[in-house]
Amino acid sequence: MAGRTVHALLLMALGALAGLSVVVAAAWTLTEHSPRSMAERFSNEERLFDLSLTVLRACVGTDNLEPEPDSTAHQLLATLASVTGSLVPAVLLGIVLIKMFALRPFVWRRRASISHAWTADFPGYSRQHADSDDAIIAVRFYNRFDNLSVVDLRARAHLRYLERSPHDGSLVIYKQWLRVLDAKGEPAEERSWLAVERGAPFTVWIPVEAPVDGLPFRRIQGKDLSGSHGVKLLVRLTARTVGLGTEVADERWFDLEAGDFELGRFVPLQPDLDKDVWRWEGWTDFDGLIPPRPNGEDPGQAPAPRPQT
Repeated sequence: MAGRTVHALLLMALGALAGLSVVVAAAWTLTEHSPRSMAERFSNEERLFDLSLTVLRACVGTDNLEPEPDSTAHQLLATLASVTGSLVPAVLLGIVLIKMFALRPFVWRRRASISHAWTADFPGYSRQHADSDDAIIAVRFYNRFDNLSVVDLRARAHLRYLERSPHDGSLVIYKQWLRVLDAKGEPAEERSWLAVERGAPFTVWIPVEAPVDGLPFRRIQGKDLSGSHGVKLLVRLTARTVGLGTEVADERWFDLEAGDFELGRFVPLQPDLDKDVWRWEGWTDFDGLIPPRPNGEDPGQAPAPRPQT
């Protein structure tokens, strides 16, 4: 529910109530004491429509159904509508509260991109791996809120996988913390940012410490995944909000077998301090990769290593 808009949730609730009203109106017509045949009862479309509206008003608590005397079925239907009418205001209030407190300020890039380690945005790390075929994973996201200031952002990553137990052959869940590049471009347990600008993209760089020639990759930071199942990469963010004084957290799972990774370097944004952040070049390709080079290099592969400078 937290992933849907308030309008979508309210429309879903209204649609459910409308459907329930039609069902109750049909059951009400079926069980009423009347000398008319069933065909005659349901052929009166205007009466059925009016009865459905009456039931809908009863289900939202603004009207009541008047059951026929000595009709158990009508008593049950009227009770159902009355109980529903008492619960609907609480449900609608819950929807509003969920949207108020389910803060998800970050928007994630659809896939994690894998390129050569020297493509990382750290000059020292890039020079260190200029002649290396090792790969690096880039996870991108940005803060979408204009009226919410976020500070002290921290990002961590870990690997989740399943392997057969050597004792009974059952699947056992393992988790392994992964090193990410810190602000200096050095492997560390977490990456932190003091301030989180509105709309500015952020990248979590996760060294693979092994070449990646194709997907799915089978080795990361010394762990051989060739015998593992259900491999997923988790990137978790935690931050504090200014003014509210609360902590917000978000996370993104990347499934190794579900196409959540792609080979190539992501399309960067072009910051322009003279323009609003949402008008920077590159937003339309936020989920895209840098196009292939003129020499015909495969866009799905990481670019070839460049000489050290």
